[in-house]
Amino acid sequence: MKNLKAQRSPQKHTLALAILLLVANITFAQKYTLLIKGGHVVDPANGIDAVMDVAVAGGNVAKVAANISESEAEKVIDAKGLYVTPGFIDTHTHVFVGSQAGLFANGVNSVSPDDFTFRAGVTTVVDAGTSGWKSFPLFKKQVIDQSKTRIFAFLNIAGEGMTGGTWEQNVDDMNADSTAKVITENPNVIVGVKIGHYNGKDWAPFDRAVSAASKSKKPLFVECHLPEYSLEDQLSKMRPGDMITHSFENIKERMPIIGEDGKVRPFVLDAKKRGILFDLGHGGAGFWFDQAVPASKQGFYPNSFGTDLHRFSMNSAMKDMSNVMSKFMALGMTFQQAVQTATWNPARAIGHEELGNLKAGNAADITVLRIREGEFGFMDSAGNGIAGNKKLETEMTIRAGKIVWDLNGLGAKK
Repeated sequence: MKNLKAQRSPQKHTLALAILLLVANITFAQKYTLLIKGGHVVDPANGIDAVMDVAVAGGNVAKVAANISESEAEKVIDAKGLYVTPGFIDTHTHVFVGSQAGLFANGVNSVSPDDFTFRAGVTTVVDAGTSGWKSFPLFKKQVIDQSKTRIFAFLNIAGEGMTGGTWEQNVDDMNADSTAKVITENPNVIVGVKIGHYNGKDWAPFDRAVSAASKSKKPLFVECHLPEYSLEDQLSKMRPGDMITHSFENIKERMPIIGEDGKVRPFVLDAKKRGILFDLGHGGAGFWFDQAVPASKQGFYPNSFGTDLHRFSMNSAMKDMSNVMSKFMALGMTFQQAVQTATWNPARAIGHEELGNLKAGNAADITVLRIREGEFGFMDSAGNGIAGNKKLETEMTIRAGKIVWDLNGLGAKK
């Protein structure tokens, strides 16, 4: 009996070794943590518009190619019939959320980004000057460092940021050197300088904002709410690469881009040719069809889809990024143009070309979309509506290689 056990022992060891080698080979073969299989990839930055697979390793894009083997991946997402794009970038948000009633800076008028970004396919946001050079450290500690959403910021030339009332009218609090200093201390987070919400005729706030942007070698972001500055004068002071938002608004405080002849004003077209970037800035009052419809017919589209996300806009006509993109598709944009406006254009505008594309080695920020077909309605800030036959719906959002939104359980265990 002892001899029989002795004879079987080598066989057991051989079998166990074979199993271990098999497991090791399978584990070794699974070099991707995630594989998005069979989706139609639209990546304007890299000229991709075809059915392909996207492989993710850890937090980065590993490979974009046709027919990547499922055996190489730990988890496979079946994306047949869906579209796969880089994660969307929202260039105009207000996310310095806090406890202050009635305020944007450290207040309840701002919103917590993770609550609203991923469900709309957004992986990166830029806060539009809600904080200034004095309040940015609190914004960074309280929101930026705590969020899964990647957050950049335009730094307000007003020291305390968007605190309303007399605070944003205090020219003495608008210091170009202090603003530039905070930017140079946070070069990977702050992407530019913001000017807005000033009611005076003195050009010092605008000039100081330009100076701070020049000192820090960053773009200027110009919001409206500058009623004493003409649109033409604002654009004339801006430099190539600077951004102006609320491009399609029609309110008393700023001349609209469409003239009385129904055409885009010549000085607006000249500014665009000169390299000024026009951001959407939809918000609660910043988007009007009487501007967007004729502008779109003339081929004048926004460079980026800043939604102006805040407490009020998300429950009004704006809703979210995917709705804004669908709205512009109803106005004549192709899906491919809409994707570029939501990804590669803003990545370049804020100086972060490692984003907005699916190049191997870059962060795996990915959006999986469905294009629904049917009868849909879209609204502007004045309550006017238009009809469209396509609407984007975010099925899945992946941030740094991890699934952070899954509408219909594409990533659920089967």
